[in-house]
Amino acid sequence: SNVYTFRDVRAVPDPVHSPVSEGPAVLVLDNGSFQLRAGWAGVGPALQLRSVVTRSRGGPRSLSRVGNDIPSLEPLRWLLRTPFDRNVPVNLELQELLCDHVFQKLGVTTEGCVDYPIVFTEAPCTPLHVRQMVSELLFECYRVPKVSFGIDGLYSFYDNNKDLSPASGLVVSSGYHCTHILPVLRGRLDAKNCKRINIGGYHSVTYLQRLLQLKYPGHLSAITLSRMEEILHDHCYVPEDYMDELRKWRCPNYYEENVHKMQLPFSAKLLTNVIPSEEKQERRQQQLKRLQELNTRRREEKLQQDQERLERLLYVQELLEDGQVEQFHKALVELNMDSAEELQSYIHKLGIAIEQGRQRVLGDALDSKPQTPEPPGGEQDEMEGISELEPAYNEDQMETEKAAPAVQNMFNMAEYHQMYLGTERIRVPEILFQPSLMGEDQAGLAETMQYILDRYPHEVQQELVQNVFLTGGNVMYPGIKGRMEKELLQMRPFGSSFQVSLASRPVLGAWHGASGWALQNVDCEEGWISRKEYEEMGGEYLKEHKASNCSTAIQLPKPASRSAPPLNQETESNALATGPVQP
Repeated sequence: SNVYTFRDVRAVPDPVHSPVSEGPAVLVLDNGSFQLRAGWAGVGPALQLRSVVTRSRGGPRSLSRVGNDIPSLEPLRWLLRTPFDRNVPVNLELQELLCDHVFQKLGVTTEGCVDYPIVFTEAPCTPLHVRQMVSELLFECYRVPKVSFGIDGLYSFYDNNKDLSPASGLVVSSGYHCTHILPVLRGRLDAKNCKRINIGGYHSVTYLQRLLQLKYPGHLSAITLSRMEEILHDHCYVPEDYMDELRKWRCPNYYEENVHKMQLPFSAKLLTNVIPSEEKQERRQQQLKRLQELNTRRREEKLQQDQERLERLLYVQELLEDGQVEQFHKALVELNMDSAEELQSYIHKLGIAIEQGRQRVLGDALDSKPQTPEPPGGEQDEMEGISELEPAYNEDQMETEKAAPAVQNMFNMAEYHQMYLGTERIRVPEILFQPSLMGEDQAGLAETMQYILDRYPHEVQQELVQNVFLTGGNVMYPGIKGRMEKELLQMRPFGSSFQVSLASRPVLGAWHGASGWALQNVDCEEGWISRKEYEEMGGEYLKEHKASNCSTAIQLPKPASRSAPPLNQETESNALATGPVQP
């Protein structure tokens, strides 16, 4: 019971879609660090692909593979590259490869340019340099007519709060690398009180991988990041009270009922090719017999060589006895010997070795002979004693006992390749509320929300907590809404009211919100940056709208004055003593 198998889903290449034929044609790109979602406004996100590229260093651009063109990420994990540093795109070349793939699959056929308005999502408080690079890519490389930038979490917020105008609330947007808490007051983002927690889905996946690799060191290669993502999405949940849930897991009955056993793949040949014990014993005897024959043959060959060498040495010794001294000395030189005493000692040792070799060969010959069977009387007495001690087994019992080792091996092999998910199911999502579990020195989600609320007057706090909105792929754990309500109940004054809501589409809500905004404002100038404005204002320029970041003017450094005021006597003495005065 409670045994689950990994799906190990392989990506399928995206088909080529046709552009819209009716209504305004606006491209919407939700440029997430985990997934890029793209499509025509009002139609739906036709493309959902991982924001990764495989490209060998120095290889041609045509050999690059993007997103769903990579069937499995694990064999190419060391080649995967992403344009993102945390949640902001910093590699313009890889971002261009992603955009090329998207425009090709969406059926953009305009020659030399992408002649469609584009809505492009970005992170809260995006650095000006990052926006400048993306604007340069869209206007200079693709020559788009106009672009609008907006925050993904705010698009999802307004998509789920269409009836509230102007909307206020506290948006919790948790993505792949970061979690943002965005206060929205009367329809506009209060950027100066936004906060970011550097915990996201990526940290949960790597934390789960480390936990299971430490728990099952024999399956390190099978515990991949792709399988950890599957466990995270399908088997983890957020309890209302973490410590109380841990105490429940200490109960053996609760553990048996709620543990999830993940079955790792293993080779079935090991189960089908189970060799009976009698056959194993017979094979072992045959191997021993072959080894004995091989050793006997080697000993006989060595014995023959020693005998030939002994005969030669005896011949040399006879030369000395016959008085042929000159020939005797020549033979000693050929044998690398110095005297007759050395020759006599070597002959003696060689004779002993030959005698021992003969004894070994005779012993091997005796061992290879079949043993004499015992007299029939003794065997009959033994069989009678066995029959008196225990009645004979029937044939069914004998077959069952023979099959039992094979069945036991099959069961043990399958169980050996199982991973038991117990407290890991709640421990991994808990890092969003307690980053210290994985060694991060940060405040959790509840503490950060409390810090933000404390910066407002009581009336504004009450307005914000009436609409606490959860969105993003990292808030899809079962039970997270109840946990947020419990955290708010603890931090808010007694008897005060609050409301927590979860996005109807936590992953696709940002795209649908951007699509709805684009259809309503495609003919307006608000929120759109035209090509003329880009050339005049620069790539950092931003036109604000209800889901955008706040426009920030570039603060240029003041030029240094050409004539510095003269130094007084005290300053001059200090400068001489300590070195030049730093600007």
